[in-house]
Amino acid sequence: MADPLHQFQVKPLPGLDFGEVTLPVVGQVHLAFTNSHLAMTIGFLLVVGFLTLVTSGAKVVPGRTQAVGETLFGMIDGLTDSIIGHDGKKYFPFVFTVFTFILGMNLLGMFLSFTATSQLAVTATFGLITFLLVVAIGIRKNGLRFLKLFWPTGAPLVMRPIVGLIEFFSFLLRPLTLTLRLFGNMMGGHIALKVFAGFVATAVVGAAGWFGVLIFPLALGMTIGLTALEFLVAFLQAFVFAVLTCIYLNDVVNLDHAH
Repeated sequence: MADPLHQFQVKPLPGLDFGEVTLPVVGQVHLAFTNSHLAMTIGFLLVVGFLTLVTSGAKVVPGRTQAVGETLFGMIDGLTDSIIGHDGKKYFPFVFTVFTFILGMNLLGMFLSFTATSQLAVTATFGLITFLLVVAIGIRKNGLRFLKLFWPTGAPLVMRPIVGLIEFFSFLLRPLTLTLRLFGNMMGGHIALKVFAGFVATAVVGAAGWFGVLIFPLALGMTIGLTALEFLVAFLQAFVFAVLTCIYLNDVVNLDHAH
């Protein structure tokens, strides 16, 4: 059975490995266009192409493609409005962009041999960008009042320093939780799917002998079930990322009502 971790290896594409090069500021780096870059590029182009298709021929009575696009748009618009409030419209473009890009890469990973969001570097980038945006908006909107986020006025006065310290470390861990949740779910699901698919292949080629007759129906059923579950997880993880992004933005946008 093939190594289930093999699918997560980042490899340069043939003819696109440029070796060691020296770049300004960065210095010497190994420059290559990898399968990870290819997956993200295809995901980006599919999202842009889909949204262009949805908006270019918009009709009063939407077709199937337009209906899907409007549903996604309305879902994220309602999400930002319900969590962030009136100012949610300002941050809708960022949340919608993150949601659609992650969703596109998650779904694309079901058809390619490589899933970009199963790479820690990719999910960490999304988590760090979101965290830095939240901090920047918090400081720009509130100034030094941003520190009120770590002074819970709802707690007893004697407990506020302790709770505030917990809140501070919890705040610093936000990019890590965003990173690991998406990475762990996508990687774990694909490993399980690869393992059961390997059992099916083993039974088909007869490597398991007569025992293959017994494991084939179970392995095939689990593979089909996990495939359906992975499509659901691909959507849910993008949605959860969008929900958490809205919650973190709400904390700094509506600072006086955060606690």
